[in-house]
Amino acid sequence: MAHPAQIKIPATYYRGGTSKGVFFRRQDLPAPAQEPGEARDKILLRVIGSPDPYGQQIDGMGGATSSTSKTVILDKSSQPDHDVDYLFGQVAINKAFVDWSGNCGNLTAAVGACAISGGLVDPERIPENGICTVRIWQKNISKTIIAHVPITNGEVQETGDFELDGVTFPAAEVVIEFMDPADGEGSMFPTGNLVDDLEVPGIGTFKATMINAGIPTIFVNAADIGYTGTELQKDINGDAAALERFETMRAYGAVKMGLIADISEAAARQHTPKIAFVAPATDYQASSGKQIAASDIDVCVRALSMGKLHHAMMGTASVAIATAAAVPGTLVNLAAGGGERDAVTFGHPSGTLRVGAAASEVNGDWKADKAVMSRSARVIMEGFVRVPGDTF
Repeated sequence: MAHPAQIKIPATYYRGGTSKGVFFRRQDLPAPAQEPGEARDKILLRVIGSPDPYGQQIDGMGGATSSTSKTVILDKSSQPDHDVDYLFGQVAINKAFVDWSGNCGNLTAAVGACAISGGLVDPERIPENGICTVRIWQKNISKTIIAHVPITNGEVQETGDFELDGVTFPAAEVVIEFMDPADGEGSMFPTGNLVDDLEVPGIGTFKATMINAGIPTIFVNAADIGYTGTELQKDINGDAAALERFETMRAYGAVKMGLIADISEAAARQHTPKIAFVAPATDYQASSGKQIAASDIDVCVRALSMGKLHHAMMGTASVAIATAAAVPGTLVNLAAGGGERDAVTFGHPSGTLRVGAAASEVNGDWKADKAVMSRSARVIMEGFVRVPGDTF
C-alpha cells in the first residue's frame, strides 16, 4: 500500500525563557494552515507529537511537559506601529487539542529575535550594534509587548552572562515590557473584588484573588490548601488526587471569572486560567539544590500549567504575580507583606525572579499599566520539520 511522503516545513526550535517551542513564519506554512482552522491544528499537533497516549511525545518535537509542548506563528504585523504579529498555540500532550486562549510569556523572549532573523523587522530599525526595540502584537490577547533585543555586528546576540533560574546556561539578556497587560476585556478583577470566596463543591471554600493580567490567574493561600508554598514538582505532580483537586478548583474559578459558562468547558480550555498558591517568604531548597533565603524574596509562589506544577514560573503568570502584588489587599500583596510596591521578587521551584509592575486605580477600577521582566532566548535548531503528507 502506497503512503504519502513527508513534507518539509521551514521552522526554528527556540528556547525562550524557561520554555521551548517550534517557531514558524506564517508564509512558510502549507497554504491550508496559513489561516486558523483544522488543517493548522493538525499540522501543529503532528509537529509536536500529539496526541500521545504514552505522554512522551516521542514522535515529535515536544518534550512531554507544558513548557515544551508549544508552537508559535509569526507574521509581518498588520497593526500600525508594530513589527510582528505573534500567535501562540499551547499543544495538549495526550489530547488532539491546541489551546489558542492565551499568551506564552516565556516564549515572548524569543519572538523579537526570531522576527529579526526571519526578516519581519524593517532592516532600518536594526542597529549594527546595540539594542533593537521590537514592537510585538500579541494576537491571542490583542496586546502590545516590547522586546529589547541585543544586536552585535548586525545580528541577534544570543550568548551572554545573564543567568535565569530554571535555565542551566547563561545567555544574553532580553528585557520585555508587557504594555497594559490585562488579559481580555473588562475589569482586571473580573468579579469586582480583590479577594473572593471561591466555593468548590466537595472540596471547600477558599479565599482567592482572581486577576486578568498577563494571563487569567487564580491565586489561593498555600496554607488554606495544606501546602507551604515551598513545594517542588516531585511533591505535587505524583499526587493524582492533588492534581485533580487543583483542576476542579481551576474549573470553578474559571466559571467565577466568566471565562467559561460551566465547569465541563474547562477541559477544552487547559491553558487558561492558571491556578497558583502563595505564601510568605520562607527559606527553601530549589530543585537545583540552590538554597533560597527568605531574605532574598518577597513571597513564595507555585503555579500549575496544563495540569501539572510548573518547574519554574510561566512568564505570563509572572506578570499576574507582579501586578497582583502591586495592588494592596490581594492575596499576593498580603503574602508579600502588604503595602504599595512597584516590583516583586518571588521564589519559585527553580529559584527566584524579579518582575516590575505598575497598577493604578481609576474611579474604583484597577488597571495594569505595565510589567517588565528580563528573560533570555536562543536558537537550538533551525531548518525544517517534517510531517506526513496526509496529516491535514
